[in-house]
Amino acid sequence: MSVSEQAAGAVTEAAVGVIQAPDGSVLLGQRPAGKPWSGYWEFPGGKVEAGESPAHALVRELQEELGITPTLFYPWITRSYNYEAKYNAHGELESPAKTVRLYFFIITAWDGEPAALEQQALSWQNPQGVTVGPMLPANAPILTGLSLSTVYAITNRSELGEDLFFARLKSALANGLKMIQIREKQLLPEALMLFSSKVIAEAAPYSAKVFINSDLGLAQAVGAAGVHFSSAQLMVLQSKPQGLLCGASCHNARELTQAEKLGLDYVMLSPVQPTKSHPEAESLGWQYFAQLIEGYSLPVYALGGMHMNDLHLARTYGAHGIALQRAIWDQ
Repeated sequence: MSVSEQAAGAVTEAAVGVIQAPDGSVLLGQRPAGKPWSGYWEFPGGKVEAGESPAHALVRELQEELGITPTLFYPWITRSYNYEAKYNAHGELESPAKTVRLYFFIITAWDGEPAALEQQALSWQNPQGVTVGPMLPANAPILTGLSLSTVYAITNRSELGEDLFFARLKSALANGLKMIQIREKQLLPEALMLFSSKVIAEAAPYSAKVFINSDLGLAQAVGAAGVHFSSAQLMVLQSKPQGLLCGASCHNARELTQAEKLGLDYVMLSPVQPTKSHPEAESLGWQYFAQLIEGYSLPVYALGGMHMNDLHLARTYGAHGIALQRAIWDQ
């Protein structure tokens, strides 16, 4: 528990369900009159009772609140938030100060149809363009994480050659690829800028996000969606750059902590499995991967020896998704 949590008193633990439809939209509910923070929108869920795991609390709360039973759900991120006391216009206490620890789960299948069993308004929303508000403060940052695809491709022009790479890129985009990182260390600056501009142009019609590896200036110059920092850059970074999505490569708990401290948008944790590019590196394995990110507040991509059929497995171990440099271009 952090010092700020201790100062705020006991921590209330809650399980939160991100109910995700096949089109990526998520279900939000509006807190009804009479409840603290009434009128605010949030993801459904509720308090973890004594002796109850967050997963069990999730199932129980959604049955009580929406009349549905989750049948496929993944552990996602864990975030803590300190709510300050809230007063009405007459100076009367509406909501007391408290600290909450929220265990988020992504739910992709469920039995039943969501119903407003607590007289709350419900709305399916696109995380990248929510039209209801205000959002409950603890839930608002979650929308950025939900805008990140579960499959993250890293370019491999160095092995494929430019013509074959762009042919594979066009095919992958047509088949739903939404996130690409440009990582071509062998290219000189001018060639890298031309290549990056071309990738961004190809991705634009599909609304796919393009990130630049290690070069903040280039990311800004070419209008990329974000920048991805190396682990060495991460450890000397003083603050998160504004105006871009920001991620970083991590290999251990120390680097994960630094990314969390900076409030980055995601991390890649590697190598999970043996890789062709770094055969000498000791792989983490899924058990240690899960141990490292237990209770972590940022979306985590599993990197290293990944294939598309690893996505479900990665998510059961708490990953947001998988990152691939070779297998993605073989599809």
